Amino acid sequence: MGLKQKPIPAALTPFLEGKVLLLDKPIGWTSFNMVQKVRGLTRVTKVGHAGTLDPLATGLLIICTGKFTKQIDTYMGMVKEYTGSLVLGATTPTYDLESTPENFKSIANLTEEQIQAASIPFIGEILQMPPQHSAIKKDGKRLYESARLGIEVKVDPRRITIHSFEITKIELPTIEFKVVCSTGTYIRSLVKDFGDQLGVGAYMSGLRRTKIGDFNVDDALHWEDLQKEIDLLLEG
Repeated sequence: MGLKQKPIPAALTPFLEGKVLLLDKPIGWTSFNMVQKVRGLTRVTKVGHAGTLDPLATGLLIICTGKFTKQIDTYMGMVKEYTGSLVLGATTPTYDLESTPENFKSIANLTEEQIQAASIPFIGEILQMPPQHSAIKKDGKRLYESARLGIEVKVDPRRITIHSFEITKIELPTIEFKVVCSTGTYIRSLVKDFGDQLGVGAYMSGLRRTKIGDFNVDDALHWEDLQKEIDLLLEG
């Protein structure tokens, strides 16, 4: 049995009827944190997000309320754009900074030409192995739950499309990049595979989702802005 919607102030009924919110997720919050906070703020129980962002990632998160939750799958299927940074010469178990760098290797002999060339094999339709530290379910259990216990779970690679993978800045050991990709792409895995391609390892040090389809993070609200907007509605 679903949760029964409690009566909410008239000023908030547009959220109950349905809204599409573009939010700029801050670092450290999970996508589900954002959903919970929107539920609390709008007093609407029917709320969902259109595509997970890892806690250490920031940027565009589409959150739907009310009848617009029916459109979530449409938004999830849209092409995504990310900007980010990676560090060459080491790896981490989570492929990002949620775990400690290890397996250090020298990058002294790497050239800018080698680095630029290493992105090319990933462009197009490829098979990608999801991270063990991810929210994918296998046999009813999240992969990260097993990974935290040191158990590696066999998963199948996923077919994804990398529309573009641009190296935008090289300041070794850090590299900045921009990726345009299909839904289901793990940028952490792309970074890990990129490091493997260069033979020195890599982990993601920062990630920001900048676009989902035609939606742009420049048009997104910060959490504090949404709070102020709803406060004004209630005061009016």
